[in-house]
Amino acid sequence: PKVIRVALDAGYEPLALLCEQKHITGDAADIISRCGDVPVYTGGRELLATLTGYVLTRGVLCAMRRPAPRTVEDTCRDARRIVVIDGVVDTTNIGAIFRSAAALGMDAVLLTRNSCDPLNRRAVRVSMGSVFLVPWTWLDGTLSDLARHGFRTAAMALTDDSISIADPVLASEPRLAIVMGTEGEGLPPDTIAAADYVVRIPMAHGVDSLNVAAAAAVAFWQLRATD
Repeated sequence: PKVIRVALDAGYEPLALLCEQKHITGDAADIISRCGDVPVYTGGRELLATLTGYVLTRGVLCAMRRPAPRTVEDTCRDARRIVVIDGVVDTTNIGAIFRSAAALGMDAVLLTRNSCDPLNRRAVRVSMGSVFLVPWTWLDGTLSDLARHGFRTAAMALTDDSISIADPVLASEPRLAIVMGTEGEGLPPDTIAAADYVVRIPMAHGVDSLNVAAAAAVAFWQLRATD
């Protein structure tokens, strides 16, 4: 129910509700009242588990209309810190990245087309609704296109010439795009080559990489706009 409330607060349009009967006058009561005349269906826990693929559910499901996609220009218009997600396909990682982006002050998220859809139900669930809070859209161009919007780009990658994430030059950038790839393959070489900065997170004990969601949280905190 909490995630549904976040989506409604963000202006998403409900189309139908499916609830366990006991929630009609319980956890779902306020949601039903907010949704107006949309159909409300009831079913047992087994049905909800079958539909969601999860044995454990909160007993309330809501179908919502997908909004029209934003343009990159509109998404980034007033942003100072944005995230570019390149080729991340794991739904859990996408949800966790969005949750960190919302919590740590990222203004927008752009995703390459080969990344997971943030509105995938598991990504939504893991993000605790943060996918509804942070403006996002698909990036069909290249990193160089972001320069037209005033952004410098910081590719998170371990290379011979990468700079520390603590380098003050990064924090001084008025508009910065933080580019994240998968832990396994990392960012494509052409993406790294096109970036204004290549940035590494210093690590100890011989560890040379982090899961992309963990790396994103570190990067967002360190590189957030502070004034």
